[in-house]
Amino acid sequence: MKESFQFGSKRIAYQIRYSERKTLGITVTPESEVIIQAPLNAEKERIQEILYKRAPWIMKQQSYFLSFQPRATERKYINGETHLYLGRQYRLKVIQSNNQSVKLLHGELLVETPSLDQVKALVKAWYLGRAKEKFQGLANPWIDKFKSEGVQPETIVLREMPLRWGSCTPKGKIILNPELIKAPKACIEYVIIHELCHLVHRDHSPAFFRLQACYLPDWERWKERLERILA
Repeated sequence: MKESFQFGSKRIAYQIRYSERKTLGITVTPESEVIIQAPLNAEKERIQEILYKRAPWIMKQQSYFLSFQPRATERKYINGETHLYLGRQYRLKVIQSNNQSVKLLHGELLVETPSLDQVKALVKAWYLGRAKEKFQGLANPWIDKFKSEGVQPETIVLREMPLRWGSCTPKGKIILNPELIKAPKACIEYVIIHELCHLVHRDHSPAFFRLQACYLPDWERWKERLERILA
């Protein structure tokens, strides 16, 4: 059951989950949900008191996740439209022919197809294929480096995620949004490093950010670039 409280002009919704634990914990999920893990005997007044004190931190975390979410721009897949690949813009050129192919040629994303109705599907399939080819190669050197942290992802999976660029599972699987192939290589590496750090620290604690900064000191630059270029 969800509850909420007012902090300034913002109303913050939260959910309490009781369990046999000794301390109260607050988690903000990537979907901006606020989850309270509380001891079985925790009083509601005490929970609300702690929530109010932690409200600035909660809003900061929600803002962080919001800025990390993909914001898809509607595409019409017509001649002259620009499309990104590894941070560079390419003009879409569609040619009706008996062939069916997608390739980069002289600064253009050239699509040959018998039917204009197939352009969107062809371009999306091309992006997915390029993502499969590039992501593993970009991830491998970082995976090797993170072995010193005692973690090693068992696999990298591509999955369309409307709210996230990447995620990881407790068992060590890293999931990447294929839309990342439109961003510069350093932005893709930032997301990979971000998820590798989550295999060590599950939350966005100070220890998490210290580890991320250790491997990518200028991570904020690439996070901002990712948000800007794919907005």
